[in-house]
Amino acid sequence: MSARQWGRDLGMGMRFAFAGGREGWIRALLTAVGVGLGVALLLLTTALPGALAERHRREEARLDYTFGEPVEHRADNTLVIARTDTGFGDRDVRGRLVEAEGAKAPLPPGLREFPAAGDMVVSPALRELLDSEGGTLLRERLPYDIVGTIGEQGLIGSQELAYYAGGKDLAERVGNAAAERIDSFGNPDPTEEKTDPVLVLLVLVVFVVLLMPVAVFIAAAVRFGGERRDRRLAALRLVGSDGGMTRRIAAGEALGGALLGLVFGTGFFLAGRELAASFEVFDVSVFPSYLNPSPLLALLVAVAVPAAAVLVTLFALRGVVIEPLGVVRTARPARRRLWWRLLLPLAGIVMLAPMLGQGRENGEFNGYLVTGGVICLLVGVTALLPWVVETVVARLGSGSVSWQLAVRRLQLSSGAAARMVNGIAVAVAGAIALQMLFAGVEGDYTTDTGLDVSRAQMQVRVPDGTELAAATAKLEGTKGVRKVRALSEGYLGDRPWRKNPERSAELTIGDCAALREVARFPSCEDGDVFSLRGGEYDTDTPSLSRPGQKLYLEQGTVDGKAEDVVWTLPKTLKEAESVEDPTGTKRGGFLMTPGAVPADVAKSVRGELYLSVDDSVPYAREYVRNAAAAIDPLAAPMTWSATERTDRFDAIRTGLFVGATAVLVLIGASLLVSQLEQLRERRKLLSALVAFGTRRRTLSLSVLWQTAIPIGLGLLLASVVGVSLGAVLLKMTATPVGVDWPSVLRMTGMGAGVVLVVTLLSLPPLVRMMRPDGLRTE
Repeated sequence: MSARQWGRDLGMGMRFAFAGGREGWIRALLTAVGVGLGVALLLLTTALPGALAERHRREEARLDYTFGEPVEHRADNTLVIARTDTGFGDRDVRGRLVEAEGAKAPLPPGLREFPAAGDMVVSPALRELLDSEGGTLLRERLPYDIVGTIGEQGLIGSQELAYYAGGKDLAERVGNAAAERIDSFGNPDPTEEKTDPVLVLLVLVVFVVLLMPVAVFIAAAVRFGGERRDRRLAALRLVGSDGGMTRRIAAGEALGGALLGLVFGTGFFLAGRELAASFEVFDVSVFPSYLNPSPLLALLVAVAVPAAAVLVTLFALRGVVIEPLGVVRTARPARRRLWWRLLLPLAGIVMLAPMLGQGRENGEFNGYLVTGGVICLLVGVTALLPWVVETVVARLGSGSVSWQLAVRRLQLSSGAAARMVNGIAVAVAGAIALQMLFAGVEGDYTTDTGLDVSRAQMQVRVPDGTELAAATAKLEGTKGVRKVRALSEGYLGDRPWRKNPERSAELTIGDCAALREVARFPSCEDGDVFSLRGGEYDTDTPSLSRPGQKLYLEQGTVDGKAEDVVWTLPKTLKEAESVEDPTGTKRGGFLMTPGAVPADVAKSVRGELYLSVDDSVPYAREYVRNAAAAIDPLAAPMTWSATERTDRFDAIRTGLFVGATAVLVLIGASLLVSQLEQLRERRKLLSALVAFGTRRRTLSLSVLWQTAIPIGLGLLLASVVGVSLGAVLLKMTATPVGVDWPSVLRMTGMGAGVVLVVTLLSLPPLVRMMRPDGLRTE
């Protein structure tokens, strides 16, 4: 068979798709919409690596830390910057105070000029929030005049909340961790983080799991209208075409819909790209300019989708005998064989088996074997599901009229029902496996912070020199605050810190009630000084606890200079036993009550306020943040949590949630298109049943059963395959196998929920189709 003949036959099929009357172009349109949705998501996926890389580049470009030696002296090219990050609800707000020290001071990315003292430049999302009624509390916290907007180069996402405000006399705060002097932005010598084999495995599996349902949907979309198409093909046989030519013409018809789908998909992607700037999903937002697909990957999509349309159509027609007087699909089909359908999941297990028990200690996982094995297992769902549906529905017995109508329809066309469910079954199987994998390895990337959230829920760090008593009183009077424990903290050395002391110890200052949070002692009065015993990693306190010993307080430097603050141990030094403080640490060193603190020491220690918050009070934490900002703009309120996860693990998990959301939207849209296409094909049958007196309620229930039975079987099969794949992946990471049953139920419930929504949306078109005028023909 020559390429010319192939081209002529495919071209004829494409003409039938667009010039075959109403039926032809409706089918082409349905195919194009289904394929277009898949293509849009594929293009989005090819754009994701570039988008993540661009977010990382912009984050690196605006880093404002000193890398290497600190910049100690003021110069014409230096900038003093203070971090004033805060939060609002569950969203982070990135804040900076800036003060240029010369004409050549580095300008932050996204700014055209430095804001004057009392002014601020904000991100578009922050401006919108501050102007809204919901941003009133945040507006009180940021008492600056908005004079401009941060440009796109200074933001990592369209919905990021960020601001730069003009500061004053920030140089006095340099050196005490509240402010820093820099001469450039960004990391001049970025280092590559060591890759974690398990995280790489997670990324690989996430991409495969998210893309497989898309491929399944595209394969199903090119087969829309299969029964009516086959009847048209019988007419072609009647006018003289042979079987091979007829199949190539059918492939050409699918090719036409797929090419139109590429156009639709490009349009959907471009529209979605512009729309993406308006949304934030799991704290991730992007600019439209981020979403530029890799040209090579986009070309691969443009070639693979039409090729898949032709191959899928030829494969689907391999067992169909198209004769001049009809299609032999209408007869009872031969029973599907099981043996070859089991080969795919077995092949997947064989590919993954060599990596069982490898863990993170034995090098990288083989990416090709991982990808191939996961694909085979998930494709095995699509191979097994038609056999499962056919086998089960063949044994279903009698019931109500709606049940019998549904079962008989499934017995005649179980393949079409399975195709509609394949995509969601693959998605659920992959999601279950990923949830098991994430749940299994989460403990390796989750650490216990040690913070005792039963004693305190927030911590406010106030800069050096702040009057702690006034700060404590203000926070105690804040709405939603139950109790405040105030401690001042610093470090003491046996000689000035610029000379690197040989021995050092902690210093903690507070009233007796506050000191009981960190130590146990028989009695305490204002003016007492204690030496702590039993502190973690504390070996120097006993040797420093001699009455009359001179100790030097660690403090920050301004322009490279700092006066020594010296404290002499009193003659009367009591002893106390260290206990775990709210941060989960047993402190060492010395405890001082306010009456024993010299004035110069009080000005040079950092205040830490531990707050017990009543979360039943609405916006209690926002009131605390506002009060902290009123005490000092550089005060740092922190919300405590018992555990925390590593950033890279969280980023991968967030990527999964974002991708899964997009796939769920695709699943719903594609299922709706598929359902409407099947109803359109049965329009005359439904109208005939109504004309003979069948109740619309009975027909609606039959449509629901036709959806519910395959989806129930599909979700059951997806659960089995998903749990099996999850167990294999856990074995590969050397993690004990455990089934996260709540996640399994949640994933299957989400899949069933999508189908229920699609079924409800298809009921209005169904009611319109159940009219006697549907029997009219041309």
